[in-house]
Amino acid sequence: MRAHKTLWMLTAIGLSGAALAEGVDGAATAWMLVSTALVLLMTPALAFFYGGLVRSKNALNTMMMSFAALGFVGVGWALLGYSLAFGEGGLWLGGLGHALLKGVGLEAKGEIPHLLFMAFQGTFAIITAALLTGGMVERMRFPALLLFLTLWGVLVYAPLAHWVWGGGFLGALGALDFAGGTVVHINAGVAALVGALVLGARKDYGRQALLPHHVPFTLLGAALLWFGWFGFNGGSALASGELAALAFVNTMLAPAATLVAWALLDLLRTGKVTAVGLATAIVVGLVAITPAAGFVSPLSALVLGAVSAFPSYFFLLWRPKTKLDDSLDVFGAHGIAGITGALLTGLLAEKAWNGVADGLLFGNAAQLGVQALAVAAAVAYSALGTFFLLKLVGLFTPLRASPKEEGLGLDVTQHGEEAYAAGEGAVLVLSESAPPALKPMGGKA
Repeated sequence: MRAHKTLWMLTAIGLSGAALAEGVDGAATAWMLVSTALVLLMTPALAFFYGGLVRSKNALNTMMMSFAALGFVGVGWALLGYSLAFGEGGLWLGGLGHALLKGVGLEAKGEIPHLLFMAFQGTFAIITAALLTGGMVERMRFPALLLFLTLWGVLVYAPLAHWVWGGGFLGALGALDFAGGTVVHINAGVAALVGALVLGARKDYGRQALLPHHVPFTLLGAALLWFGWFGFNGGSALASGELAALAFVNTMLAPAATLVAWALLDLLRTGKVTAVGLATAIVVGLVAITPAAGFVSPLSALVLGAVSAFPSYFFLLWRPKTKLDDSLDVFGAHGIAGITGALLTGLLAEKAWNGVADGLLFGNAAQLGVQALAVAAAVAYSALGTFFLLKLVGLFTPLRASPKEEGLGLDVTQHGEEAYAAGEGAVLVLSESAPPALKPMGGKA
């Protein structure tokens, strides 16, 4: 009986191995399945991070902005975005060969199934679109946001991804972006900045203290983001070998160094270390190491993390003194940190660790110039593309909620729900066509 059981197990193992397409590695596929799930988790994590930073009357709306990206950007990616980013095309844009997932099956793409590669890259498109919403919270109408995010994922994110990762001109020039410093973070940061400028400041900005309503939510979001980021950076090796291990460890070390530097800056400036500050520091460090994760040594990751704290920290101190209402400081935390990380990659990249290229400090001064060009291209395209799409969407539906809707809160006005009900029927919104209330039977109304 035991022999039959052993024979059955060996047969099952053999059949499972035979089911793998030629060139597909089982270990790499397992790691990439986990990484894809981890990156997808980052979008709900971002919802908690952002949701805790806004006022309670807008908490659901802010979180819904991230959750909406899971569907609207995810579907757009599968139908068209993936093909424009990774389909065979030219230096500026991919073709339509993979539109509607044509030719995207279980065949090998590197060491993993092509279908899994598409899904992994789709999680990046989703989180990038969700990130930019932080610059427009508490004032953008939800229908306009849905249309904007759908178009943005296809027409802004996908072309930029092609430029760097899909055979475009930046990749051909040798730009180093291991997991999305330019494609994800500079792109999202600049888009958030443009969105804040187009929409204008919230009606209470500069007149009231717009305080976070639930800091523990923000800390929870930061923790889950860090957890998911191991798939974000480690998974970008597209395999489960030494490069994934390097990116994984650097993703642990760089944010730790940023946190320490940020805490010391807070102590020197005010004598106190804030929870929101440390949560922000974690994100800044994660953003900064993203382009460099597979290109620098662990010691360089510590240096990169510590250095990246300074530009973002002082930008976040300066921004509230201006009229710019980048509500959740997406540009400061993602745009500035993404630029910092991309440029530091051009300094600290080390061929001894990555086998690809050295940076300026290791004898290759040209790499810093290539990194600067990639940064400039990402900033310009994201800014122009985002501005055009916001104006286009505004032709079909109003972008901004009315002052009355802002005052009541976008949870109620956009979703008919509240994050925190103060009692039964705390806020009741009736449509004009709602039937009149029934009078009680058997007595006077």
